[in-house]
Amino acid sequence: MSNNSKLSILTNGILNENPVLRLVLGTCPTLAVTTMASNGIGMGLAATFVLLCSNVAISALRKIIPDQVRIPCFITVIAGFVSLVQMLVKAYVPDLDTALGVYLPLIVVNCIILGRAEMFASKHGVVDSALDGIGMGIGFTITLTIMGSIREILGSGTWMSGLGSLIPALGSDFAIRVIPESIDSFSLMTSAPGGFFVFGVMMAGATWLTTRPKKNAPAVEGGNA
Repeated sequence: MSNNSKLSILTNGILNENPVLRLVLGTCPTLAVTTMASNGIGMGLAATFVLLCSNVAISALRKIIPDQVRIPCFITVIAGFVSLVQMLVKAYVPDLDTALGVYLPLIVVNCIILGRAEMFASKHGVVDSALDGIGMGIGFTITLTIMGSIREILGSGTWMSGLGSLIPALGSDFAIRVIPESIDSFSLMTSAPGGFFVFGVMMAGATWLTTRPKKNAPAVEGGNA
């Protein structure tokens, strides 16, 4: 496979096949954890790790996994990596574990990870599957971070509060004040309706970017010879 094809696999999940905005997968954790940008980063990184490891493992085992039991086997592999991530998060970033709650272990049944295992990793080589996992994870992380940033800034007036749970050197009370405290924040954005609104706007924007008509090439001047 050419380098251009591999680059396409890596970048495809960022916009053209963004798992959340274009494939509409993983919407439950997307809506639930994006009240803060730091939560989106944490969830995105955890999912990216699981995507990468599970894609590589499933691709490497694809020829020996019986087709009749492939889904249970995929879930078993994914569950192993999710358990590893959960233990690491509990040990080193307990505040993030508390913030993500049940949605961290529920990565096991995240449609993005199982979907990429079924649609891509089980049909392609290890390198391509690794690139697909990284690309999809980056797209997922970017989407959650942008969505969390919009909701946090408008709903709380701050940005990246809670980032200290990921980077302890920043301190547990780290936050960037974007909207002055004298201005009332739009608290609806941190609730479920605000999440659905931002999600819908971002989906519309991604759809427009990927389906907008391209400008026609300029006509060639001159008549027939």
